[in-house]
Amino acid sequence: MKTYKNNKLRYLLALWRMPGIGPVSFVKWQERYHDLEYLFQSKGRNLLPGDRKPKTLAYLAAPDWQGVDKDLAWAEDHNHHILTSQHKLYPKLLHEISNAPPILFVKGKPQYLSRPQIAIVGSRNPSNIGRDLATEFADHFSGLGLTVTSGLALGVDVAGHTAALKNTGGTIAVVATGLDIVYPQQHTQIAREIVANGALVSEFPIGVQPLPQLFPRRNRIISGLSMGVLVIEAALNSGSLITARQALDQNREVFAIPGSMHNPLAKGCHALIKQGAKLVECAEDVLIELEILLDYVAAPKNPTKKPVDLDNHQTMLLECMDYECNTIDSIVARGELRVEQVTSMLLQLELLGYIVAVPGGYAKTLAAN
Repeated sequence: MKTYKNNKLRYLLALWRMPGIGPVSFVKWQERYHDLEYLFQSKGRNLLPGDRKPKTLAYLAAPDWQGVDKDLAWAEDHNHHILTSQHKLYPKLLHEISNAPPILFVKGKPQYLSRPQIAIVGSRNPSNIGRDLATEFADHFSGLGLTVTSGLALGVDVAGHTAALKNTGGTIAVVATGLDIVYPQQHTQIAREIVANGALVSEFPIGVQPLPQLFPRRNRIISGLSMGVLVIEAALNSGSLITARQALDQNREVFAIPGSMHNPLAKGCHALIKQGAKLVECAEDVLIELEILLDYVAAPKNPTKKPVDLDNHQTMLLECMDYECNTIDSIVARGELRVEQVTSMLLQLELLGYIVAVPGGYAKTLAAN
């Protein structure tokens, strides 16, 4: 059983629970007030004039320590994790977005958050064809080792999660509640299965209920974790289109499956295609656009465990790399190694199948998981 005795984490959680705080303002407060312990113990005595608002002063006078204790008690379970933005398991791709969550609550396997992911989103009330498409695409992607990410909602989301659980890629569900709550309740069983072969993820503390305004915030994490977002059946004003717009803002690829002009659930996908989303007819359309088709198609359906023949330098170099293109200069900078060391190790890792040469550099393969 884990024990969280980190005072810094305790004060970070207290700040995260402060009314009116969000991802961007959280970072600004950390920059302004480096010593959060003093900030809380002094009840905000050192607050700058612009931050001295009645609600803020009231909270600093009586922080939600009971809520923080619930967060920390929840995290004592071996399957429960709290990742700050500085944690080694915090996903690099999510870190890139402008409003990245400063704290993630994870139930399951946090390593999945750094695996290459495809988001599948769509209608909560899809047609039979839409549900079948979500199942087919999720099955194909996860069979190649890609992790399918979605929001645990009814319809397309749960169809994608269910199909992905049957393969090696697994699945991640990003939710808009605290992780002590499953919403909707009828997904309790599949939530358990996701914990065993993936992860449940939330930025919201323990006890937070499913409120309408929290779902758009949840959606930016779905797209932020993923290399691309595939939309299957979405009305013009659906949450799936919010996810797609956020994906574009995050410089992610957006894919949409067209449908009948008479189907209202196709109008959202058609609008996305008009705005530049990639029209998708088969899974390969997605993989080719992401420039990973050859890598994944060449990988075995059931990847074997990587051999234990890497030395410490090779292992460290792999940890410095992402699944997308890494230039040699960026690898040298991250690993603090000499260029000749890096080029030699890259050749060895490519021969072993851990990396693949791509235009402009090298990318990790699934064998590096």
